[in-house]
Amino acid sequence: MFQLSTAAQRNALLALIALHIALIIASNYLVQLPILLWGWHTTWGAFSFPFLFLVTDLTVRLIGKQAARTVIARVMLPALVASYIVSVLFHDGVFTGWESLAAFNLFVFRISLGSFLAYALGQLLDVQVFDRLRRLRQWWVAPLAASVVGQAVDTLVFFSVAFWRSTDPFMASHWVEIAWVDYVIKIVVSTVVFLPLYGALLQSLLRWLPAPAHGTHPTVRGL
Repeated sequence: MFQLSTAAQRNALLALIALHIALIIASNYLVQLPILLWGWHTTWGAFSFPFLFLVTDLTVRLIGKQAARTVIARVMLPALVASYIVSVLFHDGVFTGWESLAAFNLFVFRISLGSFLAYALGQLLDVQVFDRLRRLRQWWVAPLAASVVGQAVDTLVFFSVAFWRSTDPFMASHWVEIAWVDYVIKIVVSTVVFLPLYGALLQSLLRWLPAPAHGTHPTVRGL
């Protein structure tokens, strides 16, 4: 773990907060767009949300569990508000006009609320699992285990809150199927794409960040 200066840590946290909010907004928009994948119903959000777990795991690895928790705490409410506004304006992927904000949209609010609760629980669990396993010599165990556990909770909470007895007939009928497929896709994408990307980004960041107090950078295997 790196000890950054106060200014550097503040800038890093601001950048991470902005990135988390952007990813949540994008995912809440994309989850409204269902797709058929090999005969199974899912949404485009399954491909964007794993980025959050990648970013959180790198945060814990490089600047600590408390920093990751700070980001999560500061993201939750702004992301809830921003997600609702963007999802109302672009309901079902179509711009509905600024006047659409004048009327409360329960369907979109449930998506935003589900995202809020899922993000909080899933990310905090991801941080806890990752932090417990981060000292293992096998660098890939911590991000993989944290992703499997964190995304399971995230997916269950999000889809049940957002779409159980939804006013959208399609989502009300298919949310369990979509949730299972969504979770499987997230794990596959996390394992095949984001796990190697995590390792590559970690190595790159280790070269870019200043060396720790003992004067040498740890390797991915030994960090």
